Amino acid sequence: MSEPKTDERGTAAPTWLDGETKVLEAPHDHGTELRLWLRLLTCSTLVETEIRRRLREEFDSTLPRFDLMAQLERARNGMVLGELSKRMMVSPGNITALVERLVESGHISRTTSPADRRVQIIALTPFGRAAFKKMADAHAEWISELFGKVTAKGELALLDQLGELKHSIVAALGKNG
Repeated sequence: MSEPKTDERGTAAPTWLDGETKVLEAPHDHGTELRLWLRLLTCSTLVETEIRRRLREEFDSTLPRFDLMAQLERARNGMVLGELSKRMMVSPGNITALVERLVESGHISRTTSPADRRVQIIALTPFGRAAFKKMADAHAEWISELFGKVTAKGELALLDQLGELKHSIVAALGKNG
């Protein structure tokens, strides 16, 4: 029987291989910024994949449905499709198909604006609001579980550092855009 593979620190190697793990094989070939980007991407992908799995298995739902319902939860009087697509950072075409499925399932309603008949207002139904509350409560527990090994102090430090990174990215985009 062979010993499990370990990395250069003696840590057991994961059974899956991501970009960050691959870089560990040749860390001197990559700058700190690239390694940081790969770590952020790996963490984000791991969390997103698990949240998608749990939404599917526990609620027969998808992350885009959850995200759309989360936006509508914050808009008590509903929202027009254009605003919804901007907030979700996806095309109106992607939103239209998603809205149609949620209307069919009874989670949201779609009404015509009295001010402009071309504009549709999308809102959670009472059934949709109750279903979203259950999903949101579970989602909060899942995130807490996944971040459970990080101390409260570490979470605050990470939040501050990621805020700095966000400002850096926005500033760089401003220079290039």
